[in-house]
Formats: sequence, C-alpha cells, structure tokens
Amino acid sequence: MTRLHLHLLSDSTGETLEMIAKAALAQFDGAEVIRHFWPMVRSQQHLDRIVAELAGNPGLVLYTLVNAETRVRLEERCRALGVPHVPALDAVTEALENQLGQEAKGRPGRQHAMDDAYFARVDAIQFTIAHDDGILWEEWEEADIVLAGVSRTSKTPTSIYLANRGYKVANIPLVMESPPPAELFSLRHPLVVGLTTAARRLIEIRRNRLLSLNETVETSYVDEDEVSRELAFARRMFADNGWPVIDVTRRSIEETAAAVMRLKAEHDERDGKDQGTKPI
Repeated sequence: MTRLHLHLLSDSTGETLEMIAKAALAQFDGAEVIRHFWPMVRSQQHLDRIVAELAGNPGLVLYTLVNAETRVRLEERCRALGVPHVPALDAVTEALENQLGQEAKGRPGRQHAMDDAYFARVDAIQFTIAHDDGILWEEWEEADIVLAGVSRTSKTPTSIYLANRGYKVANIPLVMESPPPAELFSLRHPLVVGLTTAARRLIEIRRNRLLSLNETVETSYVDEDEVSRELAFARRMFADNGWPVIDVTRRSIEETAAAVMRLKAEHDERDGKDQGTKPI
C-alpha cells in the first residue's frame, strides 16, 4: 500500500483546503494518507516549526497562503528539502483575475468575513436547529426548505448541511400513527422535499441506532413488514402532494444536500424568485 504524508498549510481556518484535499483523495484507492493539518499560519516562527515537522515527515505540501513573504519562505524551504509543493488555489485565482480584470486582494480568510452573508448563514443555522424533528411547525412558512421522511432517513444531518449553505430548513418525521400538522400541506414559500430509502438499508441503520442506545433490536421499529409499510405511507404522501422525492439509499449527506439545492433552484426559478446567491 502506498503511504503518503500530506501537509495542508493555510493562513486561515483551512476549511477550503481540507475540502479540496478530500475531493481529490476520493479519486484514489489503496493509499494510506497521513494528513498533517496546519491552519492559521501567519508568522515566520510558526512556519519554521512546521518546516521542522515537514523535514521529519516529507511528503506532498498543499497550501493556501496569501501573504507573499510567508509563501516565499515556505516554497524556499520545500525546494531545499526536495518536497513537492502545490498552491491549491493559484490556477483558479489567476483565471478569475484575467476574467475580472483586477488583482486578488490577498487577504487571509476573506471568505469568512463577518458580512451580511455570514450573518444570514448564522440565522439559517439557528432557525434550522430550532425547527428540527417537527418542532415549531407554526413557523414553517418562514423556512426555505422543509424535509419530510420516516425516522432515520438523514433529515437532520442534511438540514444542518443545508443550513451551513445559508438555507433555513425545517424537518419532520412522518409517523403513520401521528399525522403531521395540516399546515405542512398548505405551505407556500418553502420547498417541501420527501426523503426515502430502501427498507433493508433503513432497518440496518435503525438496528445500529438501537444498539448504540443499548436498547432491544426486536421491535416494530426494525420489523421488515412494518418498515415497508412506513415507507409506503410516506411515498403515498409525497405523491399525493406532488413533492419531489430523493432516495438517500446510496447518497452521502453532501450528495443529498446537493440534490435538494438543485431542486430548490428549479423551484425558485419556476416561481420567478431571485434570492441571490446563498452564502457558502
């Protein structure tokens, strides 16, 4: 198995760099990658300490450093050590400079500035947390998106992911014995999306959940016939109300959220809404 020390250096939080590295690594199998994460690199002293670690564990260096002095020093040290180093955003930044006709500002962490988009995202996160699991249904009209589905169809993690992208999200578990509030069927502003999954996959997830809680796994909650009826009940509700449906069986949270965002964009376009770009 190929082994690689991957050093990620950023003069901000490093969130962007981590996402780039994760997306690229997903294309490779059979490799052991040891990540060394170095955020907030903003001084020569800090960089010197990192270089000492780099010398002890040479590998590939990916970096997003906008301070010219710090950047040049890192590149010089990497060349002296014979370590490959790649500026992760340079090609994109250069292309944007050429198209926009202006130079990049070169400010560390500028995408995390506390501007209107930042506060909109904070507001979305607070709303989403407050409206999890069917809570405060009286305020659902204020949501951008409402996710509906039976228990353990990834409603909450998908909601939180969407909230971090700036969407106000409410979610509700669908239970055959307890009909949802009538308001769910008369919402005008939010897009309602149904989440479903394969019965066997849902049973597996529910069994693992019960085991983690040290509860018995022989209940109707994981009974195959009962679970199939639950899913059929939810699908009928989705169809009767014309709600778009996403099967999360083979989707990651990120993939499910991307599908929801695409549906939301189409929904807003049909309604003639122009809400601008959501903060990322």
